Amino acid sequence: MGRLVPAVTRALDILELFLEGDGTLSAPDIVRRLQLPRTTVHELVSTLTARSYLVAAPGRPGYYRLGVRPYQLGSRYAEQLDLAAEGQQVARTVAETCEETVHVAILEEADVIYVAKVDSTQAVRMVSAAGRRLPAHCTAVGKMLLASLPEGELAARLPDGAPLRAMTDNSVTDPVRLRGVLSGIRERGVAVEESESNPDVSCVAAPVRNRSGQVVAALSISVPLIRWSDERLPELEELAAKGAARLSERLGHRGTR
Repeated sequence: MGRLVPAVTRALDILELFLEGDGTLSAPDIVRRLQLPRTTVHELVSTLTARSYLVAAPGRPGYYRLGVRPYQLGSRYAEQLDLAAEGQQVARTVAETCEETVHVAILEEADVIYVAKVDSTQAVRMVSAAGRRLPAHCTAVGKMLLASLPEGELAARLPDGAPLRAMTDNSVTDPVRLRGVLSGIRERGVAVEESESNPDVSCVAAPVRNRSGQVVAALSISVPLIRWSDERLPELEELAAKGAARLSERLGHRGTR
């Protein structure tokens, strides 16, 4: 474990005080409760207020309450818990319908992390595990998530000229070509990956949205090449889209976008 940073520890101590009582405190209250210097408390409270972790309590001059930022962090944490649990249930239903492996994944920097997985019941199936991390540009779920990013955020995660790792001979390693692929995914609303992360498996993925309509995950169906065909692709795309829509509804999303 690394060294704890005193200023960060004190700031967190201040925030945790607001979990008690009526949720409002003054700077003198914080000084008394934590036995910290007044100047330190003033600086920390000013910083927390500037970052929207604290706000002035309405009608109570000199008092503070929690701001919107802790709520946003808590909502994201709860959302991720819901996503893993709800994703597992929806993935199971989709897997039962198509008899193929189904994943739910989120984007972390330029990689995807699988948060839910249900195996195919077929003898020949994809070998993977929840918690696995792969380059986003090599997977259907990853390309779906990359395609959902605003251009500025996409550029930050995949800077122009940055090398793209190849996992198979089919992996897209040219940034310009990848941008074209992502453009097509935005138009179609689904992503397809043909043996780009595993030479023996292809996948199709669709976006999962939260209550505000933001894409927070993607649901994919992974199929060994012996059962993959152009004729079957429309059926798989529809199943992935319906499964992703069902999971989106469970996360509170309403509407088509």
